[in-house]
Amino acid sequence: MACFKGKYHDELVANATYIGTPGKGILAADESTGTIGKRLSSINVENVEGNRRALRELLFCTPGALQYLSGVILFEETLYQKTASGKPFVDVMKEGGVLPGIKVDKGTVVLPGTDGETTTQGLDGLGERCAKYYAAGARFAKWRAVLKIGPNEPSELAIHENAYGLARYAMSCQENGLVPIVEPEILVDGSHDIEKCAYVTERVLAACYKALNDHHVLLEGTLLKPNMVTPGSDAKKVSPEVVAEYTVRTLQRTVPAAVPAIVFLSGGQSEEEATLNLNAMNKLKGKTPWRLSFSFGRALQQSTLKAWSGKDENVEKARAAFLVRCKANSEATLGTYKGDAKLGEGAAESLHVKDYKY
Repeated sequence: MACFKGKYHDELVANATYIGTPGKGILAADESTGTIGKRLSSINVENVEGNRRALRELLFCTPGALQYLSGVILFEETLYQKTASGKPFVDVMKEGGVLPGIKVDKGTVVLPGTDGETTTQGLDGLGERCAKYYAAGARFAKWRAVLKIGPNEPSELAIHENAYGLARYAMSCQENGLVPIVEPEILVDGSHDIEKCAYVTERVLAACYKALNDHHVLLEGTLLKPNMVTPGSDAKKVSPEVVAEYTVRTLQRTVPAAVPAIVFLSGGQSEEEATLNLNAMNKLKGKTPWRLSFSFGRALQQSTLKAWSGKDENVEKARAAFLVRCKANSEATLGTYKGDAKLGEGAAESLHVKDYKY
């Protein structure tokens, strides 16, 4: 058996390809209740359902923003929420040409036998959850595996366990109509140089595609969400051109051409830094058989959050900030961003959080 070919085969391929449409990317709005609470507390807003819903409505209903997006990843609560006027968020997205996605993992736990490395929970009952989410309108899913760089990390055990967890998740998704985003995030924490990050990223991605192949996952119906290849958070920064060169080379060595698109996570980079790095990748000359796009959470929302501050009178100002970042990242997927976006408050500040939990 070469790869899985179930009843959703054609739909999976079409949806994965659509998410990789040039000029479009993904808004990651799937923060757990605890994580969104930290974002809201940073602007002195209480973490209650009404405020979480208001923030998501601000984002999803920004006039002109959805033209720059092909997908939005949701937390389970948000999948079933509605606008203040009673319209389901899922319908808002579909009418705007955006596919709803859903976070399906249950967070990380320490992997026994390692020095604090983790594996991701959520495989039990995953097929049933995927079927339920598909019925609610979701068409793709996300599962975050987390690895770290240290003196002896990532260990072979952590790489193997996370790769095979991602592969099992991917197959469960495809059996139930959801395009799986494969996300093996290598945290930026540390003082390592870019060479070390490139080496580790190659090892991890090679293991992931071996596992996906072993599980007969339909690669044409998947997406990859990797970290960009950068120096560690405590190391000296390098230019976007250097990040682009190392990142694309790493992907060329490990990611099959059958994968339609690679949608990067921002990994604690500032909004502007993430955009400039993505733009530099798309300006590179060379073989890139997959689309290079974005699946940003913090790097699409930070200046919007600061502009909003939980106040109704700031909604239009916040939406203007969100539109600026959506347009800038759309241009970056085409390699045409000139670095001329009006920077809102917070757009240039690092969003790095050590040992980041989503």
